[in-house]
Amino acid sequence: MSTTVDITTEQFEEIVTADGIVLVDFWASWCGPCRSFAPIYEEAAGRHPDVTFAKVDTEAEQQLSAQLGIQSIPTVMAFRDGVQVFAQPGALPHAALEDLVTQIEALDMDEVRAEIERHEAAHAAGDHEHGPNCNH
Repeated sequence: MSTTVDITTEQFEEIVTADGIVLVDFWASWCGPCRSFAPIYEEAAGRHPDVTFAKVDTEAEQQLSAQLGIQSIPTVMAFRDGVQVFAQPGALPHAALEDLVTQIEALDMDEVRAEIERHEAAHAAGDHEHGPNCNH
């Protein structure tokens, strides 16, 4: 039985805005690195039943992939309590995926939200430069 959830464009927002941790693997059946990453992702899903491990088929969900700016697959995105906290193209090795889950679990979401508010306030005031840590 699969421990990952295939999601569509219609389900995406509801899934990623839910409470808790959600990882999303953007993949395609023709993608060799995606096929290599799939068992690592499935195995991690089995070890972390409290985390939602979702998968988006970029061929079937081309509009969603375009809206999210997915340009390389596989790409892994992570959300916690409705906030995107990670996005990176490339297949993650087993240890890196485990480390990612651990880091997301350790996040202080109040501090993450406060940083987002500071960033948005500085941007609105025109007192903001788009440096390497700016993701928009």
